[in-house]
Amino acid sequence: MKKLLAISIGAAAVISSAFGQTTNINGAGASFPAPVYQHWTYTYSQSNPNAKVNYQSMGSGAGINQIKAGTVDFAGTDSPLTLEQQQKAGLQQFPMLMGGVVVIVNLPRVKTNELKLTRAVLADIFLGKITRWDDARISKLNPTIKLPRMSISVVRRADASGTTFIFTNYLAKISKAWADKVGCGAAVNWPVGMGGQKNPGVCNNVARIRGSIGYTEYTYAVEAKLNMPQLENKAGKFVEPSDAAFSAAAANADWKNAPGLYMVLTDQAGDDTWPLAGVTYILMREDCPPAMRVELIKYFNWCFSTGMAAAKKLDYVPIPDNVVKLVQKNIFKQD
Repeated sequence: MKKLLAISIGAAAVISSAFGQTTNINGAGASFPAPVYQHWTYTYSQSNPNAKVNYQSMGSGAGINQIKAGTVDFAGTDSPLTLEQQQKAGLQQFPMLMGGVVVIVNLPRVKTNELKLTRAVLADIFLGKITRWDDARISKLNPTIKLPRMSISVVRRADASGTTFIFTNYLAKISKAWADKVGCGAAVNWPVGMGGQKNPGVCNNVARIRGSIGYTEYTYAVEAKLNMPQLENKAGKFVEPSDAAFSAAAANADWKNAPGLYMVLTDQAGDDTWPLAGVTYILMREDCPPAMRVELIKYFNWCFSTGMAAAKKLDYVPIPDNVVKLVQKNIFKQD
């Protein structure tokens, strides 16, 4: 019954579009790509009078629940579903953009990209094992910085979040203690810290709490003018967050042999690689009405082509052309 109703709605959308009325395309989910998704939906809707695209930033977990329930036409998630999970839920998944998760701190007299944190120190801060900024392990890494005698206040996401999935996936790779005690997921039982809703909530909390540390998507940190430390990568090099460093993480990714286009780009090899690179995905229903599917493919093809100039300006990294062609062939069924 639900499937028949969905097909009827999709058919009505095409008929109304043919008569000059507007086709509404509704999406929801990840806040990681929300700045560019909201730019895209506005621009596309302005240039295509017969289509209106909406995207509500509510977190990856909520977006996945919405697309599973069929209450939206597409969902955004930074926490990818495995092929088995996609098949069980009747969903299709493809990558849309790449970006970076960054660590953010609020420390007096410390400039952005000045503080350095090793993999072990970062994990132990979020495990609650390092509790002060003048701890000997942090001071040894930063001999030229006068670190404050101040407690560390950890800020993390309160909602189910793809940004959290990327961050905890990385911590689980670099710290056995984290993997054993906390693990990886869109929502975990945090050892320490206070929660913030979505990426803006984490940024707001870090901005107002002296001595705080958190994590967020790069664009949000730039917009909020928050201090971002250098992080030690897999090669043992300290790297600053940048588009080039995010791109380096994806340089050797084997998308062609990734079942269900599932790919996690944390802790990749390379001297110039940012260790917390992330991929953000789109989910569509396999039983999506044909009429709506046509509109969705038209919109996402526009995003992959025309929309990418805006994505770059907002510090996101386009998916490589060969991966776009893979999506168009396997998901969109286009040559």
